[in-house]
Amino acid sequence: MRIEGLGKGSAPLDGAWQFHLGDNPAWAQPDIDDATGHDGWEQLTADAPWGAKTHPNTEGYGWYRKRIDLTLAPGAPSDVALLIRGIDDVYELYWNGQPVGHLGTFPPRVDFQTAIPAQTYGLGPARSGVLAVRVYKAPFASNDDGTAGGFEGVPIIGSPQAIALVKDSLDYKWLQRQQMRFALTGLYGIVCLLSLFAWMRDRSQRLLLWMAVYALMPTLELLLNGLRLQASFILLTFAMQFAIQLREISQWYVLIYLLQLDDRPRSMQWIKGIAIASLIAGALDGALGFFFGGMAKSTFQITDAFLTALILPGEAFPILLVSLAMMRRRRLDSARWIVASIALLNDVMYAVSNISQQGERFTHWPLAGWLQDAHVTVLGNNIGLQLLLRTALFLAIVYAVLRYAIDYRKRQNALEREYQNAKEVQQVLVPEALPAVPGFNLASAYKPAREVGGDFFQILPMDGGGALVVIGDVSGKGMPAAMTVSLLVGTVRTLAHYTQSPGEILTAMNYRMLNRSAGGFTTCLVVRVDPNGKLTIANAGHLAPYLNGHELAVHGGMPLGLEVTRNYAESTFTLRADEQLTMLTDGVVEARNRQGELYGFDRTAGISTHSADAIANMAREFGQEDDITVLTLSRIAQAEIRDRELTPEELSPSPA
Repeated sequence: MRIEGLGKGSAPLDGAWQFHLGDNPAWAQPDIDDATGHDGWEQLTADAPWGAKTHPNTEGYGWYRKRIDLTLAPGAPSDVALLIRGIDDVYELYWNGQPVGHLGTFPPRVDFQTAIPAQTYGLGPARSGVLAVRVYKAPFASNDDGTAGGFEGVPIIGSPQAIALVKDSLDYKWLQRQQMRFALTGLYGIVCLLSLFAWMRDRSQRLLLWMAVYALMPTLELLLNGLRLQASFILLTFAMQFAIQLREISQWYVLIYLLQLDDRPRSMQWIKGIAIASLIAGALDGALGFFFGGMAKSTFQITDAFLTALILPGEAFPILLVSLAMMRRRRLDSARWIVASIALLNDVMYAVSNISQQGERFTHWPLAGWLQDAHVTVLGNNIGLQLLLRTALFLAIVYAVLRYAIDYRKRQNALEREYQNAKEVQQVLVPEALPAVPGFNLASAYKPAREVGGDFFQILPMDGGGALVVIGDVSGKGMPAAMTVSLLVGTVRTLAHYTQSPGEILTAMNYRMLNRSAGGFTTCLVVRVDPNGKLTIANAGHLAPYLNGHELAVHGGMPLGLEVTRNYAESTFTLRADEQLTMLTDGVVEARNRQGELYGFDRTAGISTHSADAIANMAREFGQEDDITVLTLSRIAQAEIRDRELTPEELSPSPA
């Protein structure tokens, strides 16, 4: 090729190049015979890879050579440079037999870079000579079309300044074509941050977490595959494949929560298993590149095809989710169905594109290329069907998640108002200030596991001295338990006006609870404390009280609300001066630490002589899982009563 009078400009190295498949270090030398037809040499142009010309589906080594007769114009720079648009996959450059540059590493430790900016190399002082290019094309993957290998575009030679200008122009045009993609990715990034912050405020909203992950993936994909990083293709492929699988899985979960398909725990476990398997298969598929050098080509391609076959069904998973929601006839708002419809179209296109790419170098199906290529160009931006559908899906999901977040906040505000009302009611029903009972010291500790608990207690002084003490535990937690507590406390207060018999009180409470507990039950302990220290106790399935650290052997009975019980047996004991009776709920016994160990009866008995607050705090610090209620009752020594002035409450006890 003759280039005469090269000044401060540049010239393309177009036309025919001498080409030879295979590898021979001697082909770098300028004086070998590379005539067409001699020893396998042929002619190819550099405007497209060898796979798109006369050598489809060809992997391995190949050499290009071109003789250049170069003369400079007066006043032109003495040095020349070379611009390489792209070469698949690894290459070395030789100018008159001397190496002047390379990109990637050859076997046995293959590594290369792809989708990177044009590279420039200095050739030194201008002179005529032979430019030789040694190329290695890595084994084809399952979705390659077989057209790669060698030059992707015509190299350009010229002065260093001219080559720099050409490179700047190419980079600018590339940036111009990426505006739409960068803008969309920026929007994804904003949605990712907003979703993440919203989730951190309310960790129970898993839809927001998965939306954050889903919106993060385009940013990660752009970083790995869209910024033309000059990094290891093998490493980037591994990370990219992992990111793609995570993007698909996060889309599954966004659809699951939007379409309200998370109501079946067993199905969610299956989906979790499929997601983990898909992620592992994707990571293994991406890691195949690390074994280029040590794995036979056929083994590599068979393994790649096998792992791809494991991954592809997962790409059609959203179709199954949308179909399942339609079969269940979910009553969803229009925003969610819009997401489902666009996700279905997007996923069908994505799955069809990926499936049609498999083995494309043998089938020659053009469908995948047509779906991915640009159909419209706006301000230099290539916009294809896939980009349009992804943009529509993004906008639909953002709209649906925004609607979901607004509706959820409204529901939460309503629930919080209900909880606050129930809490205020419960604070009335579960007294914070205990009534005075002459001759006795009473203390309580109440620590619900949630805002509203299912434990309750009442201390009702009796005419003539003494008191009725009631402690109980409603099965369940939250609002339903609180409503049952309200019913029980009202019943106890009413019954106390008519009877002070613990057994009769439990029998009446059980009758009131029948057919109102919705399958639940209530344990309850009623203790009548007489002024002389006599204790009369009836028990409906509750924990027995402790007297001076020893569990009392009280008669047991069925919990309230399970079956008709004509009477509850009563047990009598005596509380002497300075002795303490401790009553508590099973939140103490069933406290559980991080190792799964229960607090247990032995520990409970050991601390039962402590104050009510101390008992509750020790159980809570061990690991609270249920409501904790502790009542302590101790009898004051008569000498202590005589030595102090009686209060008005003790002189005139309040009626029950």
